[in-house]
Amino acid sequence: MTRRRTTVALTAAALLLTAACSGDPVREEAKPEPILPKVTITPTDGTGQVKPDSKITVTVADGTLEAVTAKVGKRTVEGELSADGTTWTSTANLKPNATYSVEVTAGGGDAPVQATSTFKTLKPKGTFAISDIIPMPGETVGVGMPITVTFDREISDKKSVEKALKVYSDKPAVGAWYWITDRQVIFRTKNKQYWKPNQNIRFEADLTGVKAASGVYGMADKTQKWKIGASQISTVDTVKKYITVVRNGKRVKHEPISAGKGGRVVNGIDTYLTTSGTHLTMSAHRVEIMTSEWMGVDPEDKKNGGYKEVIPFAVRISNSGEYVHSMAARVWAMGRYNLSHGCVNAPPAFAEWFFNNFQRGDVVDITGTKRRVEWNNGWSYYEMPWKQWVKGGALDKEITTGPLNASTPTGTPTDAPTDAPTDATPTTPAASTPATAG
Repeated sequence: MTRRRTTVALTAAALLLTAACSGDPVREEAKPEPILPKVTITPTDGTGQVKPDSKITVTVADGTLEAVTAKVGKRTVEGELSADGTTWTSTANLKPNATYSVEVTAGGGDAPVQATSTFKTLKPKGTFAISDIIPMPGETVGVGMPITVTFDREISDKKSVEKALKVYSDKPAVGAWYWITDRQVIFRTKNKQYWKPNQNIRFEADLTGVKAASGVYGMADKTQKWKIGASQISTVDTVKKYITVVRNGKRVKHEPISAGKGGRVVNGIDTYLTTSGTHLTMSAHRVEIMTSEWMGVDPEDKKNGGYKEVIPFAVRISNSGEYVHSMAARVWAMGRYNLSHGCVNAPPAFAEWFFNNFQRGDVVDITGTKRRVEWNNGWSYYEMPWKQWVKGGALDKEITTGPLNASTPTGTPTDAPTDAPTDATPTTPAASTPATAG
């Protein structure tokens, strides 16, 4: 009996032990993978030969961009962040032959993520730059003044270059670019609306990384500032033989003149006639030597009209030798007869006043003759029909200028001085012909 009870007890104990060990085991829950932002930088790290007209782009998935710093040397590269904070794009072209670094911090996941990229832009086969801009820095000019930009080499990709040219003004104006040659482009305002007087102008050429031709890129930007002065518009009536000057809407001068007499026809053109049309003042000369050499006549050959004269107070208005200038010897003819070789002869006192109040780009409208000034004779660009002018631009479109940004100094220039003489100033970049004797 005793042995049987022991067996039963052991069996019961075994059953209890089995029951205790056969229950569901305790499960350990697996930890989820962390959600991290995924950053992509283009160009990627280590890239070389990147085209300068490319952009730096940074994108993020599963997060947002908290900081993007792009640099070339010590200069920070400007960029724009999308509204949703997931894309950053550089706003300007890249500098050729340079090393760029990009550092990014992205958030929005379980932990912030940092990413970097260093890349190099290609070394161009050639470079280009602006060699000259008219007007000059700080110059005060007339309301008709064009902007002339000359490059140091021929431009074949004119669209890319023209897109980089920007004009800002205190008072908006509508204008357009026109390519005179493969090296030179001109900006003028629409028709005869001209610039508004007394304002600041800023020209910017964002040429860094701009492609001008195959393998040719710009290496630097260019900025130049000047002012539009008083509105000074002169009207020359060669029939009534008077010049009228209107400044800022008010008539300030009305004087007799003597214009071109006509009578010398070369290749169907009467070279002794003053040209009608819209002229712009180009340069002022306290003393100008005028000779008959421009028409191939020796100054000593008096029988064939040879001459050489020293003329005071001469303001040039074309490349074909036309001036508004003093002519004391012909005062008796002014208001009565046209006796000049094409210039506008004026009384000495008025000519001196005109000289002293000169601004490059002042308007001189001449009427009454059968000879019309060519659109490219001097700065007579307003003679070209507007639609034709616009089509001469690579982008074939009108442009509205401005506005100047808040960081640009503003102010209202005063009228041109009325008593201080003006030194001679540069003329158009195109070669000028010898002066006539007006």
